Amino acid sequence: MSKITFIGAGSTVFAKNVLGDCMQTPALQGFELALYDIDPIRLKDSENMLNNIKKTSGSTCVVKSYSDRKEALRGAKYVINAIQVGGYDPCTITDFEIPKKYGLRQTIADTVGIGGIFRNLRTIPAMLDFAADMREVCPQALFLNYTNPMAVLTNAMNTLGGVQTVGLCHSVQACIPHLFDNLGMDKEGVQAKIAGINHMAWLLEVTKDGVDLYPEIKKRAAEKQKEKHHDMVRLEMMLNFGYYITESSEHNAEYHPYFIKRNYPELIERFNIPLDEYPRRCVNQIEGWKAMREDLVNNQDLIHNRSHEYASYILEAIETNVPFKIGGNVMNTGLITNLPKEACVEVPCLVDASGVTPTYVGDLPPQCAALNRTNINTQLLTLEAAATGKKEHIYHAAMLDPHTAAELSIDDIKSLCDDLIEAHGDWLPKYQ
Repeated sequence: MSKITFIGAGSTVFAKNVLGDCMQTPALQGFELALYDIDPIRLKDSENMLNNIKKTSGSTCVVKSYSDRKEALRGAKYVINAIQVGGYDPCTITDFEIPKKYGLRQTIADTVGIGGIFRNLRTIPAMLDFAADMREVCPQALFLNYTNPMAVLTNAMNTLGGVQTVGLCHSVQACIPHLFDNLGMDKEGVQAKIAGINHMAWLLEVTKDGVDLYPEIKKRAAEKQKEKHHDMVRLEMMLNFGYYITESSEHNAEYHPYFIKRNYPELIERFNIPLDEYPRRCVNQIEGWKAMREDLVNNQDLIHNRSHEYASYILEAIETNVPFKIGGNVMNTGLITNLPKEACVEVPCLVDASGVTPTYVGDLPPQCAALNRTNINTQLLTLEAAATGKKEHIYHAAMLDPHTAAELSIDDIKSLCDDLIEAHGDWLPKYQ
């Protein structure tokens, strides 16, 4: 029996989407869905929920929970990862509250920035443990990573972990619907080309029936910016740099040095920037789960409709050899020619029985590549810190982060890193 292993299966809602999708996919019938999580209660919740879907869907997939990670992985053909190391309390709280003491404010803090750096540093060791197990018990498995920070973790699994990995993010699928709905444009039949890095990939081409839609998009965007709305940062970036970005405005507000600035507090109001947004979401999700749990876990009539998550479509394409196109995070093996070869990039990929094959993009527009490199610098230095255990590279990563560097002095950045290392305690490895 072929096996799909889900690590972080206590993420019950996400497990419903990804593994519920697998149950709806004819080519994946008869697969074992192996569940693993360090929280036995949440693991059992997910097992019950998936068995409810199995019953209502008539799926022949076999749902099985494991308390031993290596046994969950043993013989897997595919491994899906959705862990969060440290959770909201204490680690997300730490990522936000300590920088705040230095006057450094954030919105999401899960990709780059000081929060993204430390989220990486506590997650990479766990990921490399997975990789060691996989090399032993399922060396040919394809690892599908959904965990943020996407670029660094996908890079770490490929380069340090020696595991074939593709990173998957919702932002590529959501890009056109989000932009067109916001501007009141018809998205039916629109063709798009998207490439860059995760959360900062660029809508390079957008056409309909061969007609370039960017002039109309920019005209409407300029009008839209005259009113308050939820996507002001991205439209402002597009109007100044020429191209729309895949990930949301609340994310991009902290990826650049232009928007969250102590000396320009009026920018927060002007661009409708939701400071401390991720902690608010965490609290709401925790409260929402209490209300949702009964309906998901104990509802024996639970049904599931296949979602837009890439995972089941990737597995289906490999199993059936019917090609499917995704936006995937992969190593830059000459794909984007004006970004570093050491970087993890997000590009169109073709999936079929031969696996995930990235496509060649060439040069990005120079200003887009330059903005990507500002974030890649921090990503690669964070990876260097994790690989070497040297604290100096944590400093380097933080000093090169655009938002952090724009707000703090070198001395303050180093002091902030030291405070975060101390506050994380056992959540971080020891740095020299």
